[in-house]
Amino acid sequence: MDSAEKIKQMARTGLLIGTLLLTGCKQDSSPAKQSAAGPLPEVGIMTIAIAPVTLTMELTGRIAPHMIAEVRPQVGGIIQKKLFTEGSEVKAGQVLYQIDPATYQAAHASARAALARAEANLVTVRLKADRYRELVAVNAVSRQEFDDADALLKQTVAEVAVNQAAVEAARINLDFTSVKASISGRIGRSTVTNGALVTENQGAAMATIQQLDPVYVDVTQTSAELLRLKRNLASGEITGKEGDQAKVKLLLEDGSPYPQEGILKFSEVNVEPSTGSITLRAIFPNPGQLLLPGMFVHAIVQEGVSEEAILIPQRGVTRNPKGEAVVMLVGAEDKVEPRIIKVSRTVGDSWLVTEGVKAGDRVILEGFQKARPGTQVKAVPFASKAEAAPAGSSQPAAVTK
Repeated sequence: MDSAEKIKQMARTGLLIGTLLLTGCKQDSSPAKQSAAGPLPEVGIMTIAIAPVTLTMELTGRIAPHMIAEVRPQVGGIIQKKLFTEGSEVKAGQVLYQIDPATYQAAHASARAALARAEANLVTVRLKADRYRELVAVNAVSRQEFDDADALLKQTVAEVAVNQAAVEAARINLDFTSVKASISGRIGRSTVTNGALVTENQGAAMATIQQLDPVYVDVTQTSAELLRLKRNLASGEITGKEGDQAKVKLLLEDGSPYPQEGILKFSEVNVEPSTGSITLRAIFPNPGQLLLPGMFVHAIVQEGVSEEAILIPQRGVTRNPKGEAVVMLVGAEDKVEPRIIKVSRTVGDSWLVTEGVKAGDRVILEGFQKARPGTQVKAVPFASKAEAAPAGSSQPAAVTK
């Protein structure tokens, strides 16, 4: 092959290589152009709004009866009958036990007889005194005799009064042989049976009656929490409802809500030194007697109202390495920017925010994987995305710490 032929061969080879390189460059640049022209990542956002929020606190407590009375005998004797069913409802004044009344009936009869004798003697003494009063006026009897008759009359009147009191005391003791309920409520088990000997004002109760509708709920709160609440009220951060009593709701031991709503009645005036807490008492209706004394409950107590509250769902709040609360916002030009915020407490499934954001800010609640700081995104309202999602589809949850 001569030199001219070699030159032509090399030219053809160079042209082929150039064509291949040019083709490769065009193929490499095509995906980049397609990527640059692709759709923006989509994130679900919530626009912050300011609204009043009712603040509550959850406290633990126990059920206590509205009224409680221990049944004790006021006279001694042998129990003849027990006249109630244990665990049943009794009415105030209902006879619960009958004590043998024989000795008290005799004492009452004796007192009445003594009174009758004193009253009969009084008639004679009064007539004599009246007669002497007329005679002394005409000097038919001496002044001394009249004074003696008048003194005897007063003494006899006093004896009648003493016997009247004795009759009343005997009647009361006789009445006490019927042991009655002092309040209406549910009565517990009896500690005595028929034939048992009881004594006056004995230490052991014969039975206990508890009034269970309504009932009290006694809950404890730390004095520090009470001071915080008072400071917030004084500063205007939260407001109370003047003239209205705080409403209270209950969660039972199994976590289920109690259907009736209660009212906060009072708080203890002393702080318990060993625990640094005070006692709050609420009253609840208990028509079905679902709440029993000693039952453990959670009370949801209304603290007040925050008139200008900002709430952000917990799914939209994360924590940085310093432990600070952080949200991702869609800012100017639809670019993502992180923002450090301050939160004070949870309200349901949201954080109550005190600093860092304002009304109108757009907080990202969904699509955190695509929301890198500085990147441009397409903001879509979170609620509408949830509604537009097909049934059974799952939405990616925000990562929180």
